[in-house]
Amino acid sequence: MTDQLLKIDTANGIRTLCINRPDKLNALNAATLDALDTAFAEAAQDAEVRVIILTGAGSKAFVAGADIAEMNTLTPVQGRDFSLRGTRMMRRVEKLNKPVIAMINGFALGGGLELAMCCHLRVAADSAKMGQPEINLGLIPGFGGSQRLLRLCGRAATLELCLTGAPITAERALHLGIVNRVVPAAELEAETLKLATQLANAAPLALRGMLDCVNIGGECGIEEGLEYESAQFGLMFSSNDMREGTSAFLEKRKPSFSGR
Repeated sequence: MTDQLLKIDTANGIRTLCINRPDKLNALNAATLDALDTAFAEAAQDAEVRVIILTGAGSKAFVAGADIAEMNTLTPVQGRDFSLRGTRMMRRVEKLNKPVIAMINGFALGGGLELAMCCHLRVAADSAKMGQPEINLGLIPGFGGSQRLLRLCGRAATLELCLTGAPITAERALHLGIVNRVVPAAELEAETLKLATQLANAAPLALRGMLDCVNIGGECGIEEGLEYESAQFGLMFSSNDMREGTSAFLEKRKPSFSGR
């Protein structure tokens, strides 16, 4: 089932996960959520994988939302379980110890924007549209949209997007801090791969340490965050990568990181 719902490719330390439901605009149903959960768990454990790119098949959508046809008949208990299913998967992505880049090639609406926001970095085509249109279905965001939007772009923008349900352009998403970069649609794949390659060549343990610091620091007070950062900083001094990086700097050469 995973092979049908996701196209998976790995090259040069970069794993690309492509949601493969173009006829449904890559809408997230229960099976797709489970396939993504499995794929990210496998990528986390694969030593050959240093960076993950997440995108959607076709030219129209990254993910156009959750599968409305599947949701239409859910009971309240089933609705809560569906929400928790997606939330658990996206929390796994957010806490992953390897960088995850969302390559937003089209519509990222509802669950699609929620999926993009749980990734560490987001690169969007200039033609992409984003939004939380659940209000138009008599719903609210169910995969963390209200919470991650609040943390990315603040209260006013979160309320605007969630209360009106209106989509926004990629440029406005960049202005609000929802995405990191906007590039011409024709250059999206190349620019995302360029960023992924840069990260794949960086020191893996340092990348992991920085991801941990941001995740921990974002959920605790400043004193605890600073203490955690200092502990992670000290831990880096036990790594071969730290010795290699500092030696390469002093010797004016390019470092070769091993992840040890």
